[in-house]
Amino acid sequence: MTDTILDRRDLRFQLFDVLDTDSLLSRPRFADHSRETIEAALDTAEKLAQEKFADHNTLCDKEEPAFIDGKVVMRPEVKSAFDAYIEAGFLSARASFEEGGMQLPETAAAACTGMFTCVNPSTTVYPFLTGAAANVIRNFASESLKQRFLLPMMAGRFTGTMALTEPHAGSSLADIRTRALPQDDGSYRIKGNKIYISAGDNELGENIVHLVLAKIPGGPDGVKGISLFVVPKYRLNEQGEPAEHNDVILAGLIHKMGYRGATSTALTFGDNDDCHGYLVGEPHQGLRYMFQMMNEARVAVGYGAALLGYRGYQFSLEYARDRTQGRHAENADFSQPMVPIIEHADVRRLLLTQKAYAEAALAMCFYGYRLVDEIDTGEESDAREAELLLDLLTPVIKTWPSEFGLKANDMAIQIFGGAGYTREYPVEQVWRDNRLNPIHEGTTGIHGLDLLGRKVWQAKSRGLQLLAERIMRDVNATTDSRCVSFAKALQAMLPKIQATTEVAGKLLAEQGPTVGLSNANAYLQLVGHVVAAWMWLRQANAAVSLTAAEDQDFASGKLQAARYFFQWELPRVEVDVQRLLEGDRIFLEMEDRWF
Repeated sequence: MTDTILDRRDLRFQLFDVLDTDSLLSRPRFADHSRETIEAALDTAEKLAQEKFADHNTLCDKEEPAFIDGKVVMRPEVKSAFDAYIEAGFLSARASFEEGGMQLPETAAAACTGMFTCVNPSTTVYPFLTGAAANVIRNFASESLKQRFLLPMMAGRFTGTMALTEPHAGSSLADIRTRALPQDDGSYRIKGNKIYISAGDNELGENIVHLVLAKIPGGPDGVKGISLFVVPKYRLNEQGEPAEHNDVILAGLIHKMGYRGATSTALTFGDNDDCHGYLVGEPHQGLRYMFQMMNEARVAVGYGAALLGYRGYQFSLEYARDRTQGRHAENADFSQPMVPIIEHADVRRLLLTQKAYAEAALAMCFYGYRLVDEIDTGEESDAREAELLLDLLTPVIKTWPSEFGLKANDMAIQIFGGAGYTREYPVEQVWRDNRLNPIHEGTTGIHGLDLLGRKVWQAKSRGLQLLAERIMRDVNATTDSRCVSFAKALQAMLPKIQATTEVAGKLLAEQGPTVGLSNANAYLQLVGHVVAAWMWLRQANAAVSLTAAEDQDFASGKLQAARYFFQWELPRVEVDVQRLLEGDRIFLEMEDRWF
């Protein structure tokens, strides 16, 4: 089958028709760019993704990295792809010209990197984590640490990781046990164990820079006592080159059901009491610093899930057009040829549902990246509002595409039938890769708690107010008769979000978080589906403005998917609304011994 990459027509629609990326290009930071330069960057990304990333996606799924003689051994194609990615400048696509970057808008850079994630999510892990770790060092570390580690990371000589999770604590970072003992020279000695560290050991660069969460003895309890440290695999000599080993030991590799080409590691720090770490910023502020990387990764996880949902949809669409089976129900003449399965209504149901999920998820993630552009380059008040809105939406952008991109992949397997769950066809791997994303960077349940327990109340709920204002802006801008019913349905959901939020707030105040947050997942699903519907209204409004003859099938497909979402999907959350308004206690009242 054709190895599917993001459809350029859809990308162009998302960037320029829905997000109005052209308006960004008038801002000083992006003034050297045009639609043509962005298209050229996308051309380069697409070509490189096809030539260097797509070729080993299945190969590395079958031949995972191996743990041999205490080190990791990888397929050589991964390094070739990583080097080509660095050489083409995509690691620094968002960075300024002064740093040697492309200085692209976040939305355009995400579109470029999406090409690579779409065809090979495992190999793309390495440059993503390196860039995200470098961003933390750029924003919070001392000039000395920047000089020693930032430039080699941006050049691809050093790779980066985030080392948070510990075997006994899982997602409960308050309970980490890794310790950092201060030394007379200003460094620290790190001692502890970390697990599930993606890219924690590899053969791609000269060094690996771990961003490690640890506690300095005598600090506050819980998350308030967490500090952040740069911990390289190899310490640097006076010339800034990797020298002696830093007592960071690869304890083993973890074998996951998906993303098999990316190393997942268990690491030990300081087994020999000689692991040197360097404090980032101020003591006990580590989680605040790390949240930058965590939130960047959360949006990226949602984006990756959207891309995999989209990829599975494209695979199954191609298969449904080619695969012949059965005949129309009214045709009993078995001497007539079989028809492509796309002509069967139930297959079209599965395809349209996938399209509705995948393209809403993609639009949601691009909207998040557009907010980043606003934070970085907008007027002060606009930037502040964008920051509040992105903070509110991050749990949604992470979880909704992760949940519904995976559901789309499940439907792709269904369309392939018996071939769908075999390794000889591509959607089996796509599903396995995507199954990790509802857990990556925090489970759906954790993000429900984050949204309802924290995000909606920040800044006196200004983020939620901004969400309603932005939705109403698009509702009020809807004039085409084909879209008016969508706008009305979306508008009707806003008072329901407000009412459920008020009930949840009252429960939190009067009965505490155990009761008040017991239905946080339902609240997350409600808000997520409303945001997805909003994305479909935005796409529908943009689609009706397409007038070229060659765009009419594309526009009709967008409108039909929007129609499906508003008629079939949005009503599903009415159950969540009712249970939230009732303060339903069914989960709380279920006894352990009853299971």
